[in-house]
Amino acid sequence: MSRKAPRRSLLALRALLRDRGALVSLGFLSILVAMAAGAGLLPIEPMRQNILHALEAPSASNWFGTDELGRDILARVIYGARTSLQTAGGAVAIAACIGIPMGLIAGYYGGWRDAVLMRMVDVLLALPGILFAMAIIAVLGRSQMAALVAVGITGIPNFARITRAQVLSLRSRDFVTAVEAFGASSQYAMFRTVLPNAWSPILVQAIVLASLAILLEAALAFLGIGVPPPTPSWGEMLRTGKNYLHEAPHYAILPGVALTLTILAFDTLGRALARVLEDRHDSGAGLAAAKEEGGR
Repeated sequence: MSRKAPRRSLLALRALLRDRGALVSLGFLSILVAMAAGAGLLPIEPMRQNILHALEAPSASNWFGTDELGRDILARVIYGARTSLQTAGGAVAIAACIGIPMGLIAGYYGGWRDAVLMRMVDVLLALPGILFAMAIIAVLGRSQMAALVAVGITGIPNFARITRAQVLSLRSRDFVTAVEAFGASSQYAMFRTVLPNAWSPILVQAIVLASLAILLEAALAFLGIGVPPPTPSWGEMLRTGKNYLHEAPHYAILPGVALTLTILAFDTLGRALARVLEDRHDSGAGLAAAKEEGGR
């Protein structure tokens, strides 16, 4: 089984790359991540001010123009991508590290553990995500770490519910029963047997949550409670740029385009991956049924 897992992953990756939308999205996100990670190596200064060149239109020297303080908007968009991607990555990590074990325990053991954990998930689902994030930031204070934690906690229910659903469908399978019959512990069965076979929808959820995290982080910054200035943030740039729509429409439009394309790329990639995994699941189920029928 360990030999087949890399082969299945490689086949899924090849099928994903055959999807034109997924390929374009993956290329865009790769370039964005590379620029954000290597922003310090680029000849750009997001904090350098030049009031004499404030609110200038895009030009050869400033491709995205300048803001109200004469700062290069392109530089701030690139560094803003770093802020958004860091928040998204941290939020997904927090949500996965808490939500996946909750779903595993609830689905594997059932009973009172399932009831207690799922009621906690229901409470989180009942609260609007942005309002809950605002409440957390009000307690922790305004910072990038607070925004990261707030966005991450709002994503816990999604991971918990998807993991629980997968565990419930795998719990009674023969290979799980066989592992338990050989005396494996519950922890081994959950994390070494059930979880590796439930990764597909969890991976799709991680990609979807990344796009939601970027959107929520931008919404918090737009409301003035996200990452504090002068740290570059797409939401903060939209918030300030809306005041200069008549004099300098590029100020709000270009960061908005970057935000839209990033969310669209994550969403397109997630949908394509879900289709690939669903097709592989259907073909695998059909092959198993054909073998069973042939055996008869």
